[in-house]
Amino acid sequence: MDRLDAMAVLLAVVEAGSLSAGARRLGAPLATVSRKVAELERHLGARLLLRTRRGLGLTEEGRAFVAASRRILEEVEAAEREAAGQQGALRGGLHVTAPVAFGERHLLPIALGFLREQPEIDLRLSLVDRPISLVEEHVDVALRIGHLADSALIATRVGQVRRVICASPAYLARRGMPRQPDDLAGHDGISFQGFATAPEWRYRGDSAAFAVEPHPKLAVNTTEAAIQAALSGLGILRVLSYQVSEELRSGRLLALLPDFAPAPLPVHLLHAPAGPPALKLRRFLDWAVPRLRARMAGLPAGGP
Repeated sequence: MDRLDAMAVLLAVVEAGSLSAGARRLGAPLATVSRKVAELERHLGARLLLRTRRGLGLTEEGRAFVAASRRILEEVEAAEREAAGQQGALRGGLHVTAPVAFGERHLLPIALGFLREQPEIDLRLSLVDRPISLVEEHVDVALRIGHLADSALIATRVGQVRRVICASPAYLARRGMPRQPDDLAGHDGISFQGFATAPEWRYRGDSAAFAVEPHPKLAVNTTEAAIQAALSGLGILRVLSYQVSEELRSGRLLALLPDFAPAPLPVHLLHAPAGPPALKLRRFLDWAVPRLRARMAGLPAGGP
């Protein structure tokens, strides 16, 4: 058995999500792919793949072996490139995920720059407003906003975002400026139910936290709809600072009650911990981390 070839077949199957999709990606007969995976499992004496409701999954042994296989194959490829005098080029796929608005505004420009530097990399950027499993959905890097639960994932902090209460100048001229959180009870609000890290109507008074909500005049399930409603003068909105950075800079929205704002939320890039990261992952992190930190340092603080 050619172990490097078997590793490559296994990776194709895992990344494609099924044996048949892996066979199509490799341009090989399904029977050949199935046989090579079975031979690899027999050689290792361990089951690597299992079927789940979402499709193909990995056993614990399978996750460790796939991570090691990915590193080994990329190191072999890097050694071949170096021997051929092509040290700079990387090949292969990379799967990155982030919340929708943050990904569109901040991560996508960085990813496009990375692809210009590494034209042989194929990047899949999944922008979803829900936390997803890196293992089950074969994600290499995840950007997460909020305090992290205890996990074995490797986290690199790239900045922080503030929770902002804001409204349009037209609304404030019509209804008045709230001076303390209790004043919000007499105002109209725009309720946004989306990503799990969406800010609550919470404030700090001295050392205690408390919550006051305006009347929910409108409830929507997307950030952009909520922002457009606030820009139209409908009511008061609570969002994360990056979601309204341009509107705050331009004055189309004004931040309210900054002295009562809760502590900022950290932002991290996460990746799996199994051994040293693959070369393409290391290159992406080296590219993305300083650029994300620079962009986040330029976000408005959410003050007046």
